[in-house]
Amino acid sequence: MLKDITIGQYFPGSSFLHRLDPRIKIILTIAYIVMLFVVSNAVGFLVGIGLLAVCYAVSKIPAKMMFKGIKPIIPIVIFTGILNLFFVSGTPIFEWGFFKITYEGLRLAVIMAIRILALIAGASLLTYTTSPIELTDAIESLLKPLKALRFPVHELAMMMTIALRFIPTLIEETDKIMSAQKARGADFESGNLLHRAKALVPILIPLFISAFRRADDLAMAMECRCYHGGEGRTRMKQLRLGAIDLYGSLIVTACIAAVVCINLFVPAPF
Repeated sequence: MLKDITIGQYFPGSSFLHRLDPRIKIILTIAYIVMLFVVSNAVGFLVGIGLLAVCYAVSKIPAKMMFKGIKPIIPIVIFTGILNLFFVSGTPIFEWGFFKITYEGLRLAVIMAIRILALIAGASLLTYTTSPIELTDAIESLLKPLKALRFPVHELAMMMTIALRFIPTLIEETDKIMSAQKARGADFESGNLLHRAKALVPILIPLFISAFRRADDLAMAMECRCYHGGEGRTRMKQLRLGAIDLYGSLIVTACIAAVVCINLFVPAPF
């Protein structure tokens, strides 16, 4: 399961999406997420999912990576679907004792499942096609107006990017610790929920120690390189908007606008 978590990973490439300005990609990703929560029409969802599929195809990210990123959240999707399925009142479809499935509950369960899966896949595409350094520069650039309020924009962007970058590292470290504990006879799969929670203690303690050690090493390395925040810093690569960013923005914006219009003017039931 841990190896299936792909969030925070970057896949180098030269595709259309890789060459887009990271600021544009962040804005378009946010717009896509907002669109997912606005649309409630089957046709609109099809257009939104089609846009996501085209983006994955253009970026040349393997489909198996998308499914690996979605796999860890399947239990959350199922749990959310069950809650909506049995606890939303409306027109009954099936009744057995105090269990009652309604049309409205079934509809909401399907909608929420699609939204969560598309949201994770869309957000993962951002990290798949954008390096951590580009993400740091883009976040800092987008939050630059907050500097007038003495907000530590650079430090915040750096912390967010480091946290995102360390997700794959900590996952790999957790997998190594689990393998080592299993070799010593540890059992993480049998017993009730309380026993399984107690079995995680031999994993969490070394994981926290390793995380603090890595953080200390990183802080020392940054101090040795005279890092003192964003004041007076320069960048090797300057962010500049080009024609490719305009074309990409127009295409994605047109698709999102089409989805919103379909949602407003096509009253087809989901």
